[in-house]
Amino acid sequence: MTSPRNAALEYALENQEKFLNSLKDLVRIPSVSTAPEHKADMLIASHWLMERLESLGFATRLIETEGHPLVFAERTIDPAFQTVLIYGHYDVQPAEPLDLWLSPPFDPEVRDDCLFGRGASDMKGQVIACMSAVESILKTTGLNVNLKWLIEGEEEIGSPSLTPVLEEYKELLESDIVLNTDSGMIARNTPTITYGLRGLAYFELRVFGPQSDLHSGIFGGVVHNPAQALCELIAGMHDEKGRVTLPGYYDPVIPVSEKEHKQLAESPLDEDFYLKQMGVNELWGEEGYIPAERIGARPTLEINGLYSGFTGQGSKTVIPSWAMAKISMRLVPNQDPAEVQQQLVKYLQTHAPNTIHWELTPMAGAPASLLNTSLPASEALADALEKAWGKKTVYKREGGSIPIVYHMQTILGSDSILSGFGLPDDSVHAPNEKLDLPTWYTGIEALIHFLFNMQDLEK
Repeated sequence: MTSPRNAALEYALENQEKFLNSLKDLVRIPSVSTAPEHKADMLIASHWLMERLESLGFATRLIETEGHPLVFAERTIDPAFQTVLIYGHYDVQPAEPLDLWLSPPFDPEVRDDCLFGRGASDMKGQVIACMSAVESILKTTGLNVNLKWLIEGEEEIGSPSLTPVLEEYKELLESDIVLNTDSGMIARNTPTITYGLRGLAYFELRVFGPQSDLHSGIFGGVVHNPAQALCELIAGMHDEKGRVTLPGYYDPVIPVSEKEHKQLAESPLDEDFYLKQMGVNELWGEEGYIPAERIGARPTLEINGLYSGFTGQGSKTVIPSWAMAKISMRLVPNQDPAEVQQQLVKYLQTHAPNTIHWELTPMAGAPASLLNTSLPASEALADALEKAWGKKTVYKREGGSIPIVYHMQTILGSDSILSGFGLPDDSVHAPNEKLDLPTWYTGIEALIHFLFNMQDLEK
């Protein structure tokens, strides 16, 4: 007699094409959260998800916000069972520049065992993987696990509406664990759990000089060019060892322990890995740390954008009146975005010359998160990944930020476990975003194992 677990796995194998078609349907909806012209598409995507969940027997509701709505769904059987809250987001990044796509971004196309389209990996593919795993179980047997869903539409713009929703609907969203698949794998066939997320502090710095643009021939040599002054300030934000020079920046940073250093050193995230990923001649970063530590366990400061003066074709001999830089800092546990802002202000007060004046605008901020890998649910996920791939699960610290994890810890009191089936070369946020389908299908199997593992856990 076929066991419930095997029956669900067989269903998943037999319905791969159906699951892929569902993903294609969702990718076709251009749910770009940052673009006002796509507001109607955001609503279409949210209703599509509600209908999909309702077809699986979930009670659904649309949670309206000042921005884009969230989809909530629930299937509660017995409060004595484990309750898993599955998090996801249905919004995507803009697809521009369109001319770099080999196929239309919202007309998904399969090439070389990959599905190409905006959102295929980040994170519509991950949302549909979770739904496909749940369908495979519920259509063949049953599951003694209470399931809830929270799928937002503003993750790609910083989730401005999410914190108020968590506070208002705290009781509704109560769970034993949050499953968040908005992460990814270190490499193909390397199942991965993310246990650390860096925080974020993001700023716009503007430097002002003369009251208007000046002729560089007439005024060059008597005025401090704001573009040059900005570059000088930026250059001073790192020393010759790659360390950030903001006063007190490293004071609260927890050193990497010997145990964690050994664990990270054994991961595939070595120098060769990053050289192949980025196509650069050699790596750069804080002296004294291996790449896996610099990418997740140490804080950084990066320049995300620069603008000043004339940038069109041809020449225009001008001294610009102002210059601008976008600056982001990836933070580690114990660093506070508000304190980091004050450190940046102090640096500018100390180093900015009297020849210019400056303005600093905070754009976004979120603390870092460090997750407990010894939680029973985390062990259940690690076991599930190993069952699906036949390989030991690798643990990593993520260099990026997922603020929802911190907010769910502090507001809901719920820990998260993070994984996902995207790959480093999926080109998320870039042209030709893709999802590796063999990896995705195996990921669905892993999620089936995880849900059955959760069923076996005692409350």
